[in-house]
Amino acid sequence: MARTMWDSSVGKKTVMAVSGLIMLLYLVVHMIGNLKIYFGAGEFNHYAHWLRTIGEPFMHYEWTLWIIRVVLVVAVVAHATSAYQLSRRDIKARPSKYVHSKPRASYATRTMRWGGIILGLFIVWHILDLTTGTVHSGGFQPGHPYQNVVDTFSTWYGNVIYIVAMLALGLHVRHGFWSAAQTLGVGSRARDRALKTVANVLALLLTAGFIAVPVGVMTGVVS
Repeated sequence: MARTMWDSSVGKKTVMAVSGLIMLLYLVVHMIGNLKIYFGAGEFNHYAHWLRTIGEPFMHYEWTLWIIRVVLVVAVVAHATSAYQLSRRDIKARPSKYVHSKPRASYATRTMRWGGIILGLFIVWHILDLTTGTVHSGGFQPGHPYQNVVDTFSTWYGNVIYIVAMLALGLHVRHGFWSAAQTLGVGSRARDRALKTVANVLALLLTAGFIAVPVGVMTGVVS
């Protein structure tokens, strides 16, 4: 039954919707945590340490964090796989391009695929930069996330990569939230305007909230 569901377009869209909402929930929490950087190094570093001790003493050190990471990896893989397979299925169903373009399609809708690729590449860079320190500039300091963040956004390319990715994220969330609501049967004509408003507000808040961190470093408010 699960295989039959997965093989159907409806099943893949449902997987995309559920995995997308899981990632959206994480993004909201992650953004709020990131903004703690405005309260200083002590507050931000303490928050980063707390993430590794969630659930103690019942949970061992970093166990909860690793569970969250595994859930996110599964969600990202499921989301990307569903999107790719649906895209290939759509291309096979319509091998020739439309003679006329769709003027009513929003910019976010037209760039969902490219936005997903940009975000996928960004996730890899973000992990290598601030989690493993592999591509970090200025000398990665384990246990000092505040200084690592300041180092990253003290470089022009760190700011460009991050801001471009967050703009892509905003467009992705704006269309994705509304699309997920339709897939899961929440959408209707009566709720359509409210859902689009929520999608726009979420996209705006997430984009502004995440970009506020590099802006804080660039302006010297965070240093």
